[in-house]
Amino acid sequence: MRFITWMGVLVMLLVAMPGASAEERARQASVDDADDRPSLSRALADESELLQAFYAQRDHRPAWRDEETIAGLVSTLRALDEDGLTPEDYRPDDIEAEYRSVRDEDADSERQIHYELFASRMLFTALEHLQRGKVDPKSLSADWEVPVEAPDLDLAAISDAIDQQQFDRMLVEARPPYTPYQRLREGLARYRDIERQGGWERLPERDSALRVGDDDDVELLRERLAVAGVLENGATDDGDEDNGAASGEAREGADPRRFDSDLEAAVRRFQRRHLLEPDGIVGRQTLAALNVPVERRIDQIRLNMERARWLLHGLPEAYVLVDIAGYELSYFRPDGEVWRSRIVVGQPYRRTPSLRSEITHMTVNPTWTIPPTILRQDVLPAVRRDLGYLWRERIQVLSPSGQPLDPWRVDWDNPGNIVLRQAPGPQNALGQLAIRFPNDHMVYLHDTPAQGNFSRYQRAFSSGCIRVENIRGLAQLLFDDTDSDQDIDARIDSGETRNVSLANRMPVILHYWTVNPDDDGALSFRPDIYERDDELLRELDRPLEL
Repeated sequence: MRFITWMGVLVMLLVAMPGASAEERARQASVDDADDRPSLSRALADESELLQAFYAQRDHRPAWRDEETIAGLVSTLRALDEDGLTPEDYRPDDIEAEYRSVRDEDADSERQIHYELFASRMLFTALEHLQRGKVDPKSLSADWEVPVEAPDLDLAAISDAIDQQQFDRMLVEARPPYTPYQRLREGLARYRDIERQGGWERLPERDSALRVGDDDDVELLRERLAVAGVLENGATDDGDEDNGAASGEAREGADPRRFDSDLEAAVRRFQRRHLLEPDGIVGRQTLAALNVPVERRIDQIRLNMERARWLLHGLPEAYVLVDIAGYELSYFRPDGEVWRSRIVVGQPYRRTPSLRSEITHMTVNPTWTIPPTILRQDVLPAVRRDLGYLWRERIQVLSPSGQPLDPWRVDWDNPGNIVLRQAPGPQNALGQLAIRFPNDHMVYLHDTPAQGNFSRYQRAFSSGCIRVENIRGLAQLLFDDTDSDQDIDARIDSGETRNVSLANRMPVILHYWTVNPDDDGALSFRPDIYERDDELLRELDRPLEL
């Protein structure tokens, strides 16, 4: 055992008194641990740079020496459940049990030092997962192009929080510091509360849709929509499951066993929340959405919190955000205003990628050089059926060097290295405007002559690029907000095909969310159009290997 002077004993007794402050405990820990530093320093040689930097910040003082601190650490790790992570990954039970085993060891013993580093390793693993995600997004998609830009952990603040027994501070600092993440946390808590109350009962499968005038299964439907928060008296389109057990009472004098107009309105609200056609009829798709169990909704929230941890760091003051699964583009302007528009995204077999880039320029009155995949899968079959397709679509046939070719002289069964290019104009596949940003997938934002598709609730029709409703409005705002002296309407009306640069680049993010918090905090659940959720959930729930 180490030699302890009578003064050291006196100080320890004072610290052990109920009135001892956190500052006094920290000062005493510094005195007591002075002899441990050389042994701890040597043991750190095989640890991560992060752990080495943490202990250098502490002048190699051990962090985990008293029961109160261990209890705070264990409680903190278990609280990660509130962020959709799995507390068992970070071994809180092992930390607690091992402390009881080593607490009477000499502080510089091999077991004590091993325990010290194990506890710190678990803490920093947890904080890094909370900050930037447990799952590496590149392991799920080889074409992932969104850098995880979380800042470095503040080691001085973490060290101070440990000494001051203020573990909640560490979690707050590590979490993504944006409102959508907080709303997902709140939604997770609400859905878990619904789960504790028994969730919701499944509606029976039916041969026919449930609609106004029906009376079968109506009472059960009312109960389900009440839990969804969309049947409350005076409810608006803002309701969702997030409101928990709403009253769901029918109008005074109404028969709760009948499917009436109020119930139809509630069904429409539920359908809008889940990006279903809001027809007020409980058909196959609506019934399936109603019958998704609460446990599955909890998993959906958790895996989208993981996606949020990949993205919600270091966001610029102004940027364009493409919400792929939500079919919506949001432009967060420098003045704080948010401009939104409906979009069409890639079909499931031609997925719009997740990426982060910067808008550099726009092409007005663009031509469209048909990409190889679309040429092979769509255009060539159409031309082989009817050569007149080229004239109707104003498509020119070119050699690889750009020389015009006579379509009648091309062997369309084996055309070789030809290029097909559509002339500019309102019927061009890109419409009259394309907004460009560098990326390896050759995707961009663009106009479209098929404006009717924007009125549909599920809009995965494109070949990977993003069609934007009212793209002229977006383009003019981008010019105005980047000090680019341009009039987009005048440019398009000129009929000239040309590129127009922004004076300053504008960040753009394309990302995939299947659960999204609205401005009022309610959660909107979207179909997993690219079937990405299950793979991410498996990786998120995979036990951590240490």
